[in-house]
Amino acid sequence: MMKVWAPGGRARSGDADTAMEYQLRQYPLQQGALEIQYIEEFFGEFPRRKTAAEVIRRLDNRDHQILMAEAPLPDEPAAIVPVAYKVSHELRVDETDPKLADLVKRIREYVCFDGRRVLYSWIGGTRRDWRGQGFFRALTEEQEAWAHDNGFDEILVKTKNRFYDMRSTLDRLEFNVVKFEPHPHDNRDSKVYLSKRLGIEVIDRHRSKRAVVRLD
Repeated sequence: MMKVWAPGGRARSGDADTAMEYQLRQYPLQQGALEIQYIEEFFGEFPRRKTAAEVIRRLDNRDHQILMAEAPLPDEPAAIVPVAYKVSHELRVDETDPKLADLVKRIREYVCFDGRRVLYSWIGGTRRDWRGQGFFRALTEEQEAWAHDNGFDEILVKTKNRFYDMRSTLDRLEFNVVKFEPHPHDNRDSKVYLSKRLGIEVIDRHRSKRAVVRLD
């Protein structure tokens, strides 16, 4: 487990920004897949939950990261539960999985794969009662550090236009919109593709904002 102290989190009991402690844990594939299947039951806006089998099938035999933020339950402080998560994996130019092959086709003109490693931020979210407290940002910053340390050159995110809070956080973290696919009937469901090129300067900026203590 790692603990991350970062400014900009919002305290539950007040409106002012305050430094918060985020407890992040990186999971191995099998255990992480089961945790994802469990936590997605708490996300009402997801029309279909991911199963552990789906997660394993997608991530097996490719570089990936399963990262979760944990926090105590308000009514039971001794009970620590996953409250937010982020799953990312390597995206290759020669994908054979139909969904990933379609993704590469859609962004091939905007993201360079030649001699570079691209990390795809696949799924993630925060449980409703814990939103607005900086968990998504803490996970994203730790994801970037992991990606840089593992030789990735760029992170790609696909989202929907209506996820305004998520897009706002990605904007503050300097993700750039590389493609916008309008929905024919509802612009809120338009697809937005964002990416961020990684470099040591990115990690240095994060170091100036947070401290990470890794725990055994």
